[in-house]
Amino acid sequence: MNFDEMTAKIAGGQGFIAALDQSGGSTPKALRGYGISDEAWSGDDEMFARIHDMRSRVITSPSFANGKIIGAILFERTMDSEVEGASTADALKERGIVPFIKVDQGLADEADGVQMMKPLDKLPALLEKSVGHGMFGTKMRSVIKSANAAGIAKVVEQQFAVGNQIADAGLVPMLEPEFDITAADRAEGERILLAEIMKGLNSLPTGRKVMLKLSIPVEGGLYAPAIAHPNVLRVVALSGGFSTDEACEKLAHNPGMIASFSRGLLQDLRAAQSDAEFDDTLGKAIDKICTASVAG
Repeated sequence: MNFDEMTAKIAGGQGFIAALDQSGGSTPKALRGYGISDEAWSGDDEMFARIHDMRSRVITSPSFANGKIIGAILFERTMDSEVEGASTADALKERGIVPFIKVDQGLADEADGVQMMKPLDKLPALLEKSVGHGMFGTKMRSVIKSANAAGIAKVVEQQFAVGNQIADAGLVPMLEPEFDITAADRAEGERILLAEIMKGLNSLPTGRKVMLKLSIPVEGGLYAPAIAHPNVLRVVALSGGFSTDEACEKLAHNPGMIASFSRGLLQDLRAAQSDAEFDDTLGKAIDKICTASVAG
């Protein structure tokens, strides 16, 4: 797939985006969930080798290429690795799946009810490398903890500023100002977030496309104005700690918003499963998430 073909796939594809971008801090938890204990690896190299084996098994599973997954988000080490002798990005594109790369360098300490992204000092080099690997887009995460208007404005401003830098490099930025689903004032905060997002979208140059990755809102359909904005290629939802069933039920009440799940996609996969069991389990999760994504 070339860039235009990938753009069309993301804009109109009937499916969802898989999140396979666990990084250093979240990898041990992901491995434990997969049935690999901390004692099974020693040091970062072995840990990342184990998680790449899991991701490779997911990508090469027959159900992963059934047309219901239109994109996949990768961690840098996964992008740098191979799947069945091909670069991970090429392995995905061969299966009709558009590759994205996680580019943030973690979260800053909480202030004003939010956690902004740490300074992205490695971003220019990572963008250059990602373009070389044939990636389509990027993803970067901030977290909102409460309906603090000043904090939310700062998060959104940072996301759009970095997003413009990414777009200038030739990639499509996926902005992810995640709203903590446990926040007591989330409904109020999400309305503030939408207003700030619309300001950011309206400030973009004509024709510049971005994506948004957002928590499934308390109020169904809240993000419809962002979904309809001419500068938005697609709006996707993170599972945010919800189980697959919870996330899918909530997502179905948000027409035009598709899934980009990690836990919801991978939570029932285990290293000890046979290939047939693994593919069957993955296929059932894919079917469920895809149905919720196209429900609207």
